Amino acid sequence: MTAPPRIPFPVVDEVSRHCAQEAEPETVHIEVHLPGRLDPDRLRKSFTEALLRHPRILMREARGPWYRRRYEWELTEGPDVEVVTFAPPGAASLRDARTRALTHAPPLTASPPVRLEMVPGAARSGGPAGTGPGASPGPPPGGTALVLTLNHTALDGPACLRIVATAAELYGGRDNAPAAPPVRPAEEPQPPPDTPSHWAPPARVAAGRPGSATGNGLLVTELALPHRPKGVPYTVNDQLMAATALTLAHWNREHGARPRPLRITMPVDDRPRDAGMPIGNGTRLVEVPFSPEEVDPDRLPELLHRTARRTRALKALPRPQLGHGAALLTAPWAPVGCRAALTRALRRTAAPWTSTTLLSNIGRIPYPLDFGEEAGRAHAVWFSAPARMPRGLTFTTASTAGRLHLSLRWSRTLLGHGDGARLRDLFTHYLHATEATP
Repeated sequence: MTAPPRIPFPVVDEVSRHCAQEAEPETVHIEVHLPGRLDPDRLRKSFTEALLRHPRILMREARGPWYRRRYEWELTEGPDVEVVTFAPPGAASLRDARTRALTHAPPLTASPPVRLEMVPGAARSGGPAGTGPGASPGPPPGGTALVLTLNHTALDGPACLRIVATAAELYGGRDNAPAAPPVRPAEEPQPPPDTPSHWAPPARVAAGRPGSATGNGLLVTELALPHRPKGVPYTVNDQLMAATALTLAHWNREHGARPRPLRITMPVDDRPRDAGMPIGNGTRLVEVPFSPEEVDPDRLPELLHRTARRTRALKALPRPQLGHGAALLTAPWAPVGCRAALTRALRRTAAPWTSTTLLSNIGRIPYPLDFGEEAGRAHAVWFSAPARMPRGLTFTTASTAGRLHLSLRWSRTLLGHGDGARLRDLFTHYLHATEATP
């Protein structure tokens, strides 16, 4: 019998594997809302076929001796477990599915490291929803929500969305090819102008009123896409970045934190969105810095233009996914167990220099996600990124059907559900403020 093919863990996968912990699982949550109903058997068949068409997702961690120099993915011919499950109808079904997406990471030992849960009767209501005390249990009956949970050691959100688009095409028989990305003029890489020093430890998100629970909390909401005056040099992503910086500065002032520089991590994804999209963790991380005096709501035009210059320069500069230090740590110079202990120790030591928060803007969802006449097209898609300490808070945005879908996810050791609602309100206020800037 031929042994399954193996692939060494890429840098991102290995660092995540070294630092995995049960208290705050590294999951990515994706939630797709459809106006109509799906047939369970057809959905299971379509999603399974989509996995087979993207075989790189059919992977599990290969076993190996303690002294092995690398972790390896073992590619399988099909799923080891049932990937698609179905939640019972009920007022709390969507809330419970979201909670499972935050608390139960698909194991790396079973292929593939993704789960899909269908929640019937979960059409969008237009209002906020979330998990935790006081959270809305979900919208009234009608429609379907697909809740996907990924183990972030193996996959990221855009890669899994590519699988969902293939499943939609197989289910509904309609073209789900991605729309062409916006065309922007190429620019020469330049160092970010007037960049604050990276040597000073950045601000931390001030603690709110956390409850007794561990793990992550989540709040999702739908907003209008921010308007941009014609001809301005900044993008919607820059407006989101500025709103995030203003939100955190305001939050920290409210909680008596001393002003410090902000650093906001921003994933950059250059992969194509067609059927040949590489599956796995394909984004690289850059950090956008702001000094305390730059984050001033009374000087929004300056903040937006400065943000645009910095994000353009950072996107254009070639850089390893997690930086040069991570590439050195994951080189096979010692057994994985030794390098794992060193990686965890360095992560604890570097915690004060970890960025303040992460803003992951997926942008406009490129696929129709059209499941056919009965189920219809997706009218809302939410993502949420892990929110482990020391950051403890992430913002994730995507746009579908002309609306912005925002997820706030936080560590429950840092914030409570009321804190998430306050941060959402601040973000909404400052995002709206960016529209009025001449």
